[in-house]
Amino acid sequence: MVIELSKENSLFSQFLAEIRDVTIQNDRLRFRRNLERIGELFAYEISKKMTWKSVETTTPLGISRTYTLAQQPVLATILRAGLPLHQGLLNYFDQAENAFISAYRKHHKDHSFEIKLEYFASPDLNGKEVILSDPMLASGHSILAAYQAIMQNGTPSHIHIVAIIGSEEGVKYARKNLPENVTLWMGAIDPELNAQSYIVPGLGDAGDLAFGEKR
Repeated sequence: MVIELSKENSLFSQFLAEIRDVTIQNDRLRFRRNLERIGELFAYEISKKMTWKSVETTTPLGISRTYTLAQQPVLATILRAGLPLHQGLLNYFDQAENAFISAYRKHHKDHSFEIKLEYFASPDLNGKEVILSDPMLASGHSILAAYQAIMQNGTPSHIHIVAIIGSEEGVKYARKNLPENVTLWMGAIDPELNAQSYIVPGLGDAGDLAFGEKR
């Protein structure tokens, strides 16, 4: 299943416009904060699809029938670009366990690249819902590599993949290679992936915009 939040205008559309804007991007603090706020909106939308349980809550004046999450999710992200988005999700799923994956593109002289995973810290994932976040879903290869790493640490009941912007090609690749118990949560899906596998129009390099250019 693919859910695209920008198909319906909301505050999400405002934040998305700002992180795309080449002028507003110059304010690194605002860029990170917008990624975080987008993560909060994703958390709210994902929570509607999760399992809730009825509980009795004692108020100063009596007992109220309320609802809480039946199980906290595990929040996983791909370093480094995913950190602000992850923090937004964690602001709302504030009791969640967390997992962190280090993944990067290793480029070759012929302009091809492969995805390298160097670090993965994770709790037990068996039977849990996992929310895996990365700001951009370009070719889809990084998300697939992260999914495969997750599956080495247990069998989640469901995986929600969160990306702010994806390419049509990357979404197609992910749908082809991921199982049915995965939901793709996309902010927007852009039509083009250029020769360097960057999304067009996209927003540029999310990690560099959030934390500074890397060598």
